Amino acid sequence: MTAGPTIRNGGPAVRVMVVEDDENLRLAVTAELTRDGLLVDEAGSVSAAAAALATGGYDCVVFDRMLPDGDAMEHVRRRRRQGWTVPVLFLTARDTVADVVAGFAHGGDDYLVKPFAMAELLARVRLLAGRSAGARPALLRHADIELDGVRRQVRRAGVLLGLTHKEFAVLEYLMTRPGQAVSRTDLIEHCWDSSAEPMSNVVDVVVRRLRIKLGEPEVVRTVRGRGYRFAEAEPGR
Repeated sequence: MTAGPTIRNGGPAVRVMVVEDDENLRLAVTAELTRDGLLVDEAGSVSAAAAALATGGYDCVVFDRMLPDGDAMEHVRRRRRQGWTVPVLFLTARDTVADVVAGFAHGGDDYLVKPFAMAELLARVRLLAGRSAGARPALLRHADIELDGVRRQVRRAGVLLGLTHKEFAVLEYLMTRPGQAVSRTDLIEHCWDSSAEPMSNVVDVVVRRLRIKLGEPEVVRTVRGRGYRFAEAEPGR
């Protein structure tokens, strides 16, 4: 029997929901977080956010406080009473001490006043998402492959590989499930945002590029009719 990857503390790609009714700001925030390698879904109202959040899988939610269909603070308060634990960052123009205290009292984990610097928002989101993902592995090792979830780097036989965000996310997800068949739909749900089309060949394209960059012996295998798995190279391959 071969040993699986060595795992030390971080893990699959960080997934964030941005809930903001100002489209320009929402797109700007989404672009900034995406550039840093986060998977970002968007919503412009409390109801749209609620529908997306019902599926789970988020490491942090960025809520504009005042939305067209209500105060996000009340929505978060209700969800907290139901046992919801995902970290929340409130964005708001309200900057009094009373407003900030109310944000924390209603279940917020952080509070950022508009206007804000994108770099600060990114740092705060990273911090909150890190709390949510604290039990995930940050360093994965399998034979001569090493994946660093903090630096977002992959090396094989000590050589740094130039992976895209999606290639990194797919490899990371597979390496945390060694030997397990992972479907294309599962990969899309965990490594792409909600705009990805589950029936497209996007996963196959990324896996093909990933295999080329990883080289031989091959470790990302096709499981016929099921998807892909990360596995030990077979003798002679």
